[in-house]
Amino acid sequence: MNTVQLSPEELGESYHQTMEEFLCWKKKGLSLNMARGKPSKEQLELSRGSFSILDFDQCIEDGIDARNYGEIQGMPSARRYWAELLEVDPSQCFVGGSSSLTMMYDLIAKAWSHGLLHSEKPWGQLEAVKFLCPAPGYDRHFRITQAFGMKLVPIPMTDEGPDMNAVRQWASDPTVKGIWCVPKYSNPDGIIYSNQVIEEIASLRPAAPDFVVMWDNAYLILALQGDAQPIPEILHLCAQKGNPDLVVEFASTSKITLPGAGMAVMAASENNIHYFTQLMEPQMISYDKVNQLRQVHFLQDRDHTLSLMRQHGEILRPKFEAFLEEFEQQLAPHDLASWTRPKGGYFIGLYTKPGCAKRTVELCREIGLILTDAGATYPYGHDPNDRHIRIAPSYPPLEEVRLAAKAFCTCLKLATLEQQYRRTALDAI
Repeated sequence: MNTVQLSPEELGESYHQTMEEFLCWKKKGLSLNMARGKPSKEQLELSRGSFSILDFDQCIEDGIDARNYGEIQGMPSARRYWAELLEVDPSQCFVGGSSSLTMMYDLIAKAWSHGLLHSEKPWGQLEAVKFLCPAPGYDRHFRITQAFGMKLVPIPMTDEGPDMNAVRQWASDPTVKGIWCVPKYSNPDGIIYSNQVIEEIASLRPAAPDFVVMWDNAYLILALQGDAQPIPEILHLCAQKGNPDLVVEFASTSKITLPGAGMAVMAASENNIHYFTQLMEPQMISYDKVNQLRQVHFLQDRDHTLSLMRQHGEILRPKFEAFLEEFEQQLAPHDLASWTRPKGGYFIGLYTKPGCAKRTVELCREIGLILTDAGATYPYGHDPNDRHIRIAPSYPPLEEVRLAAKAFCTCLKLATLEQQYRRTALDAI
């Protein structure tokens, strides 16, 4: 069913047949929400033991009582845990609450109100501030910088990461203050930055002295099979390139234990950690250190965490395969779309024919399948070609995911046929 090659009669026949399939799905009364990349109940069960692993009298470690005030940078054992996972030094880790996104927002807010380590003045006092947004990318990243009135600059994504020619060109503008990056199993296409791209990022010489690379390593160990593919450690690489303060890295246990009750970390140069700590001290005395201990006691170390993540991968992989298999069967033979085949993370990126993504998502909503809004993965929610759809198969049970994959393909086919049907009708006028 290559719609471009169909005769008007064949096009009409395919359209009416697909419409019948769509109406059948509509009668089924589906109620599936795949708008966000949420762990399933089965995944959450893997962390049941974290609730009973810490006794009240186990809250003293390294001579520090986690039940009391103090230690704004986090419990030493939590800093050591993240240092092992991120391959940095504990002194480079600032361990926070449950949300790395909150830490990212807070850093941007501090840049706006106070400036960063090498800022001449707070960003909020500047006439213009721009921020680079590799797209498609993570909508919540974009909304953070948009919330402060920064101009969002879309940067094309390649199979190896951001288009570095575009990044370098924009970074020569002193009003450009940073870039968002998800280096491993990126949201939403599952791209792993190549070693070359990572080295080029570490070697950047931006015009703004306070340019910051927001390095969101959210999926650092979340492979769908086996262990996660390693990538160069960015902070060490930046120091080698003479850019020790360029990158601030973020991660959390949101996709490891419990999204609403884990622990997050910010990793950076020791100078940056010292500067951020000074800015944080008027704001708070410490994060929840008892929960930090609970997480560390449960996860133990890198090897034990990787063992847990293999169990996550075993739950996730069949759900990804359900969509990919349906795409191969229903879409590939007719050249209706293209898609990514991620090795980890929580998303599949699908590209429709130009102008079909929003309509596909609308049709899915009509039959009870809720997806992320088309265009959400681009700055300001605007996909210039209306092509990209983020597929998040993690949350529903496997049987429901299989249904969703079949229903999605019907909606995409109908959206594509509708568009071609209209064009054919207009051409006949």
